[in-house]
Amino acid sequence: MDLRHTMKGRRAMAAVAITTGLLLTVSGCGGGDGDDKPKASASAPSSGQGGGGGEQESPSASPEQAVAEVKGDDVTLTITSVVRDEGGFVTVSGKVTNTGSQFWIASNWRGDERELSRNGASLAGAALVDSKGKKKYLVLRDTQGRCLCTKFDGGGVDVGKSADWFAQFPAPPADTTTVDFQVGSMPPASIEISEG
Repeated sequence: MDLRHTMKGRRAMAAVAITTGLLLTVSGCGGGDGDDKPKASASAPSSGQGGGGGEQESPSASPEQAVAEVKGDDVTLTITSVVRDEGGFVTVSGKVTNTGSQFWIASNWRGDERELSRNGASLAGAALVDSKGKKKYLVLRDTQGRCLCTKFDGGGVDVGKSADWFAQFPAPPADTTTVDFQVGSMPPASIEISEG
């Protein structure tokens, strides 16, 4: 991976962090209108170094349209966005929900490569598979082996809670519009790439 892709990824992460900060600032500035009734508010996903693994409960927020959804043992993976960017990469994002009866640990999502062990509970082991072009695209990494993907706070997701996630991959050729997203022992999800 060259410096251009690394810098593009860092700029995208900075933009997410700034946007999240602005959303939190605006939501915290709700003026008092003399009405003591509590108001419903949507929580913005938290974003830190390595991604937004913040858990959230916001039944009043409007859910994003799902592009794909797969169910595994005690966890549901929802994909809400698959975008090809100008910089030559594809960003996949969505939500993971713990539907089991105990804390879900994302350890098998980090991948088997020795280099990926430093990423902890993350989507470092995710891949896009282009069956037409017969290629597998792994999550992008910086020069120190850190993935350009979400690292889950606390190592996973609590029972009944959800966490937002993202992962960035090298872009397949422009004529490839459908790929399979794979991570851990989850079934593959067929997704269509949209142009960003």
